Amino acid sequence: MSTIKVDVVSAEEEIFSGDAEFVALPGEVGELGILPQHTPLISLIKPGFVRITLPETKEVKHVFVAGGVIEVQPHQVTVLADTAVRSEDLDHAKVEKAIAEAREARKNATGAEAHSLDNELALLVAQLAAIKKLSMH
Repeated sequence: MSTIKVDVVSAEEEIFSGDAEFVALPGEVGELGILPQHTPLISLIKPGFVRITLPETKEVKHVFVAGGVIEVQPHQVTVLADTAVRSEDLDHAKVEKAIAEAREARKNATGAEAHSLDNELALLVAQLAAIKKLSMH
């Protein structure tokens, strides 16, 4: 059985490293599906889940990414994410609390602080949507 090496990393840490049969993720212009021996490519990715199908067990690992870049080579997939969180580390209540806190802080923010909070809110809302989508499966 053919596999491809997958690395998902964020600025903070390595989130996943291992072999996969298949990798799917939200590319900037649509869903990308990567199999071993894929043609080389580099693409921006949108917020959403990287889904990694493990060999033999067919278990699918989910990693939420808040955007970033994917580089594909025939034997290697590297996802460089702005922020990445393993699905088992996503916490619905914690994200909702963070959204409420960011919205409260945004009420009085101006300039660069307001822009930063807007970006944080967009990320948190995307993360919450991903959590809800994952819980439906």
